[in-house]
Amino acid sequence: MTIDAEARRVRTRAVIAAAGLSLVLVVAIVLGSRGLRDFDSALIPYTVATVFLTFGVAYRYLVWISAPAARRMFRKGLGTVFSWRNFRRAPTALPRMAATYLGFQRFLGARSHARWIAHQAMFWGCLLAVAITFPLTWGWFTFTGSSATGPGYEMRVWGFKVLGFSSSSLFGWAMYHGLDLAAVLVIGGVGFFLWRRTRDRAATTGQRFGYDFLPLLALLTISVTGLLLTFSEICLHGGGYQFLAVVHMISVVFTLVYLPFGKFFHIVQRPAAVGMQLFKHSAVTGAAATVGGATPGGSSAESGPLFPCRRCGEPIDTAPFVENLRGTMRDLRLDFDEWAEYCPRCKRVLRGGAYLQHVKRGF
Repeated sequence: MTIDAEARRVRTRAVIAAAGLSLVLVVAIVLGSRGLRDFDSALIPYTVATVFLTFGVAYRYLVWISAPAARRMFRKGLGTVFSWRNFRRAPTALPRMAATYLGFQRFLGARSHARWIAHQAMFWGCLLAVAITFPLTWGWFTFTGSSATGPGYEMRVWGFKVLGFSSSSLFGWAMYHGLDLAAVLVIGGVGFFLWRRTRDRAATTGQRFGYDFLPLLALLTISVTGLLLTFSEICLHGGGYQFLAVVHMISVVFTLVYLPFGKFFHIVQRPAAVGMQLFKHSAVTGAAATVGGATPGGSSAESGPLFPCRRCGEPIDTAPFVENLRGTMRDLRLDFDEWAEYCPRCKRVLRGGAYLQHVKRGF
């Protein structure tokens, strides 16, 4: 099978799977809103955008993991996540890595504490907004008055009462202003990154408007117009509310449609990193458990779980990870997979020596 034919086959399967997943979401919306009885027709544009978002994310994700490198890493990570042996050896490893790489993203803190704080503000702000907006848009959450008079309200999920609260209480205020709190967090994070992309030379060197600036501007527009809707309702008695609602809706729909095909797609890719980190962790703990004995391959594990560079002996990465990289290079028909067994410094030295011997000395 030619490369073009294989690519067409992958895209076709991705389209079919993404369409099926989108159809499942539509059915879930109908059932979760009790046959559309709890569905607000004014939110149809948002709902259509979420269905398209589901299609786009599923399509691009399936195409992404069909590439040799991503497919091999995805299978290794997924196999490690569902490995009973790894769970018995380190039952808390998966929750800890999910919290580290998905929740608190500690790897960003090693680069800059300010960037970490800004990223956390954006992350948790967006997560809060999605957790509130999507179920409300689909008609899964409803808020109804518990009586004809008084501030009591009931929150229902799929038609079932979950809790009751007073709209005049602090909890009630937080429930009805959750999106405003999310907007404040997002504006803080976006403001920092916009400032950085206009001031930091390292950030401005390779940035592109459509890839780097546009996502931030979209989030800023959503957040600002969302806060202005609340401002219009409370301070202006609804003045300009309809115009702001249209602008807010357009910005949200655009962002949801753009997400699968822009920089925001890394949000969907990030969970796969948990599997790869767990794959590395299991290789380290597995090799450490055999120290003093013999590994399955028969070689002593006293040298440690990391694979040493063939030239200088410095550790590169875990041995399974290096072998996985070599396998990916062979899948891509790259006939120099043995270079994966050299550290970056030795690769530069060897390339420089080859250039000196075969190119410069020829003049």
